[in-house]
Amino acid sequence: MNIKDIVKIELIGLNVEIIDSKNKSLIGIKGKIIDETKNMIFIETQDKEIKKIIKNQVKFLLQYQNKKYEINGEILASRPEERIKK
Repeated sequence: MNIKDIVKIELIGLNVEIIDSKNKSLIGIKGKIIDETKNMIFIETQDKEIKKIIKNQVKFLLQYQNKKYEINGEILASRPEERIKK
């Protein structure tokens, strides 16, 4: 599976880590994606805290089917239903 395929899948429920960000305080946030909008991803951390992350400002490390994929958030910056149809 390549990056183009990953972009088309449903992200809710996947484990994610922020590995780079314009806002350096976001680097290292880990958790499960619990919701997604056109410009935001909502991550529930291990502390049960909800983090709202602007997609186009970060680089994600997504875990899907026991593999990890590095994805620039700008690629994900669209409505989930539109991105999945591409």
